[in-house]
Amino acid sequence: MNYPLPLATVHEVPLAADEPLDLIFIEGMVGQTVIGIHDSELHRPQPLVIDVCVGVRRPRACDTDLIGDTIDYGRLRERLQQLMVEHNVRLLEAFAEQVAQIALYEFGARWVRVRVAKPRKFEDTQAVGVLIERRRLPHDGPRHTERQGEELARSVTTLRLIGAGHVPVER
Repeated sequence: MNYPLPLATVHEVPLAADEPLDLIFIEGMVGQTVIGIHDSELHRPQPLVIDVCVGVRRPRACDTDLIGDTIDYGRLRERLQQLMVEHNVRLLEAFAEQVAQIALYEFGARWVRVRVAKPRKFEDTQAVGVLIERRRLPHDGPRHTERQGEELARSVTTLRLIGAGHVPVER
């Protein structure tokens, strides 16, 4: 089935004038999970369709062409699959909030739009669901890419060695 995705365009994303964002998205991810408020929904998995659009400051990957310098949508997809198995919420709103928090704080997005839908929940509907938007607050601090995190860890190790009177040797 083809579900319409309300993906953001650059003009729809609420931006600060000095913060252009690149948008990375996962569209129409389908999985099975137990979620709902009715007894009939709480005993067997049902399909969910997830659309996620994340905004990131211009990633270094534009220059380096390295996946470690941006959000890897393959890893985000895997994390969302894990969430479908592990979550412990009943409402789509709460599930969408967990997706948003993952994108913002585990993957470092600055902005996220999440759409979660139950397809064909009722015989006279294409889908029912929720659509939320969240923004990481500026005081939440910068997120480092995996590669930047590794470089930072090496730098900290080097400084500790120097502070202890050792001279690190490059290998």
